[in-house]
Amino acid sequence: MLDNALLERFLKYVKVNTRSNPASETTPSTQSQVDFALNILKPEMEAIGLQDVHYIAENGYIIGTLPANASHLTRKVGFISHIDTADFNANNVNPQIIENYQGGEIVLGTSGYSLLPDEFPNMNNYLGQTLITTDGTTLLGSDDKSGIAEIMTAIEFLVANPEIEHCEIRVAFGPDEEIGVGADKFDVEDFNVDFAYTVDGGPLGELQFETFSAAGLDLKFLGRNVHPGTAKGQMVNALQLAVDFHNQLPKEERPEYTDGYDGFYMLDEISGNVEEATSTYIIRDFQDDSFQARKAKVQEIADKMNAELGTERVQVHLYDQYYNMRKVIEKDMTPIELAKEVMEDLDIKPIIEPVRGGTDGSKISFMGIPTPNIFAGGENMHGRYEFVSLETMEKAIQVILGIVQKS
Repeated sequence: MLDNALLERFLKYVKVNTRSNPASETTPSTQSQVDFALNILKPEMEAIGLQDVHYIAENGYIIGTLPANASHLTRKVGFISHIDTADFNANNVNPQIIENYQGGEIVLGTSGYSLLPDEFPNMNNYLGQTLITTDGTTLLGSDDKSGIAEIMTAIEFLVANPEIEHCEIRVAFGPDEEIGVGADKFDVEDFNVDFAYTVDGGPLGELQFETFSAAGLDLKFLGRNVHPGTAKGQMVNALQLAVDFHNQLPKEERPEYTDGYDGFYMLDEISGNVEEATSTYIIRDFQDDSFQARKAKVQEIADKMNAELGTERVQVHLYDQYYNMRKVIEKDMTPIELAKEVMEDLDIKPIIEPVRGGTDGSKISFMGIPTPNIFAGGENMHGRYEFVSLETMEKAIQVILGIVQKS
């Protein structure tokens, strides 16, 4: 049965640690992702009937094709999910299966942690469903092994049911999405589709074609250390400079105070001593003008501080990371209208909202393949409270099947 194959496949995938490493200088950033692609996905892709399965060492993607079986379905459609998981313990993932969830607390193994509806009211959306949770000691890895399992199970179903007409399908599973560099080397010529979908969203119905535009900010503060007893007029405390810089950013524009289309500045790391300190920020916004204004603001603060200090003690490294893919996709809304129609046919209410983050589709869209994002099912992602509904994952498969039958 479809649900048994899906569950089996998902559980097999999440038990393998494929966490990415932001400090790595290799692509993929961890050998475990290479091993997962070559030793687990490649033979399985070939076994279920994908053709021209090939691993691209330069970018860490494994690609496969299912040829069209109907001449009137002329589009080539891609489906993409990422192999890596986020920066939380991913060793010895031990999923729990809660059948016919009836509400209330879900105890997460013997960890001392629980999923509580008072804290996570989204649990109430899944009464009567089969939930897969962690045991409280690791993340689950639904982001994005749900997506991989859904794409693979959809392909397996089509091969086993050749009477179902479908267009040409290409699948791609790649590395390092969680550290923001996975799609940097994506080969659009090799993938060669009209449009694609990342199967990397959250709850049932998510259909997203807007993301943040994103920039990273690395700051270095140069101090002058002297004995605090004789520091007057002489000491320049680099840590204090970092604090002073931060305090000049608008407090109400931090992530914890924003939602919807609000952008933000987020202090991600700070470290150092009196002599030298560093801080890193992420800057996010949806609109071009306000995105540029945010970047101008941080440079303005640095320039002002340096002028007051009389020398360049605040050094700025500001760099763009990705852009709002709406600018590409809104030129031809075919992939959105198609997915929306399929969801409505399945009595799924499309939730078309901006992604308060990014996806590999952000970069791939600007490379030339419009790539919106559809739901994969994960909730509370990136930590011990992560869970996913088996029924939602099955719905994601139905959406994939519907798209390829209408293309």
